[in-house]
Amino acid sequence: MQKIYILFLGLLLISCGQKTKETESSTAKETYSLKDGSWHVALTVQDKKELPFTFTTTAKGIEIHNAEERIPVNDITIKDDSITIKMDVYEGVLKGKFTDANTIQGQFEKVSLNRYVPFTAIFGETKRFPKATGDAKAIISGNWETVFSPDVEADRYIAKGIFQQNGNKVTGTFRTTTGDYRYLEGTLNGDQLQLSTFDGAHAFLFTATVTDDTMIGEFQSGNHWKEPFTAKRNETYELPDAKELTYIKEGYETFDFSFPDSSGQNISLSDENLKGKVRIVQIMGTWCPNCLDESTYYSNYTKNNAEVKFIALAFEYAKTKEKAFNNIKRLQKRLNIPYPIVLAQFGTSDKKKAQEKLPMLNHVLSYPTTIFIDKKGKVRRIHTGFNGPATGDKYLNFKKDFENFVSVLQNE
Repeated sequence: MQKIYILFLGLLLISCGQKTKETESSTAKETYSLKDGSWHVALTVQDKKELPFTFTTTAKGIEIHNAEERIPVNDITIKDDSITIKMDVYEGVLKGKFTDANTIQGQFEKVSLNRYVPFTAIFGETKRFPKATGDAKAIISGNWETVFSPDVEADRYIAKGIFQQNGNKVTGTFRTTTGDYRYLEGTLNGDQLQLSTFDGAHAFLFTATVTDDTMIGEFQSGNHWKEPFTAKRNETYELPDAKELTYIKEGYETFDFSFPDSSGQNISLSDENLKGKVRIVQIMGTWCPNCLDESTYYSNYTKNNAEVKFIALAFEYAKTKEKAFNNIKRLQKRLNIPYPIVLAQFGTSDKKKAQEKLPMLNHVLSYPTTIFIDKKGKVRRIHTGFNGPATGDKYLNFKKDFENFVSVLQNE
C-alpha cells in the first residue's frame, strides 16, 4: 500500500506540474514594438467611410503628418500586445492592440466627450489615400466660395476653400469666420475629392464630387457629426472682417473678469500690476487646435515684447476642475507659455455658457477670440477666430497686422 501511495503521489505531482506549465504557456503574451518607418491609420467614421492619416516613428515617439504639418507625440506606452498613444497636449488617446507585428486595431478616445472612433493601423503604407490611383479630371487650385449645411438655416455657415493641386494630390484648408480646418491633405481621383486631417483633437474628412467650377460634398468630424457643403470657384471671394464680428455691448464701459489660475489666485484685468499696460486677452481652450496655433504665436511674440501683458481665459470641457487645470498645465509646459492661463469655465465649452461668463460681449462666437485693451483700459479691438499656419498668406497677414496694431497701442 505504501508503494502504491508513493506512486500515486508522484503521478499527481507530475500531472500538476505539467498543467501549470501548459497554463503559463497558453496565457503568455507576445511583446510588440512600433516598427521604424511609416504607419497608415484609418479611422472608421459614419457610413463606413475611412478617415486616414499617416505617422512615422522617431527616436522619441512618433510624428503625425498632415500635408507639411508635423505633430510630435512622445507619450507612448507598449505593454505586451497593447499600445497607448497619448497626445502631448490634447485629451485624445489612441488605444489599440497588435494583431501582428504590422497591424494595430483599436479606437481613438476622447473620454470627456464620450467619443470613441475605431481605427486600424498598418505598417509600411506611405500614401494617405492608397486606393486613389486615377488621374484628376479637374483643376481645383485656387479659392472657393463655400457654404456648409446650405439647406438648414440654424446650421448654415460660410467658408472659403483654399487649395493647391499637383497632379492628383491636393492640399489646403477651409477658412471660416471662426478659424480654419487645419492642414488638409488628400487626392482628386477622377472627379472624387478626398481630404483629411488628424491632429489628436479633431479628425476631419471632406469628400466631394467636383468639376473645375463646382463642389458638392460632405464634411465629417469623427463619427459624431456630418453635414453637406457646396462650393463654387470665386477667386475674389473674402470672408467678413474678423475684427467686426464681436464687440462690447452698449451699457458696458470696460471689459473685466476675475478667474483663478492653477495656484488658486484670482486674476483680474484691474489688478495693480496690469494698470497702465497694453493687455491682450485670449479666449481659448486647451482642446482647440486653432487656439494652440495662436498660443504658439503669442508665446513667441512675448519673448521680445514682455511689456505687453497677455492673459488667457480657458473654457474647458473637462468634467472636473482638477482635470481642467491639468490640461492647462500640460499646454503651458508643452508650448512654454509664459503668460497666465486662468480657468473661466469647466464641464462644457458651450459658447452660450461662455458668453454668460463675459456678459459685456455681444457673443462668444469663436475659440479663439482676442481682445486688445489699451493702457487706459479701453477695448480697442476684438478679433474673432485665428488664421493659422495652414492658411498661408492669411496667417502672415494676421501676424503683421497684430504686431503693427500692438505697436500703435504701445506708443500711445
